[in-house]
Amino acid sequence: MRFAMLVTAALLAGFAAPAAATPGGRETVSVQIDHARVIRLPERTQTVIVGNPIIADVTVQRNGVLVLTGKSYGVTNLIALDGAGQLLAESMISVQAPSESVVVVQRGLDRESYSCTPHCQPSILLGDANKFFGETSAQAQQRNSFATGR
Repeated sequence: MRFAMLVTAALLAGFAAPAAATPGGRETVSVQIDHARVIRLPERTQTVIVGNPIIADVTVQRNGVLVLTGKSYGVTNLIALDGAGQLLAESMISVQAPSESVVVVQRGLDRESYSCTPHCQPSILLGDANKFFGETSAQAQQRNSFATGR
């Protein structure tokens, strides 16, 4: 199989949560940033295209299963093509901020995000202040290197 980047509505029929129809008739599937969703590909899919791989990423597994991962906030599309290049399915993908257990602290123009599950701890999200984002991600990377011995 050959894989490029894009999304489709028929792709999402198997595993996707209820999707909203867009004015163009395509369905929109929502996924949270840093979360994944499992989708069944249409039969005969040979090429999968993601319109903007900065917003969403896909990994094709065996047996026609695709894993969709939200990478950045925004909307893009997903397309599935057969071996002859014919369109099999197309969907819109909406990547959104997490809504559960996240507290956002606004300090003037600077924003900080905390995951409160149940105790609040720093949790970087796109849009957080550069200083907070940098310090928190540096600590996470350092902790990970200690844990993995690298």
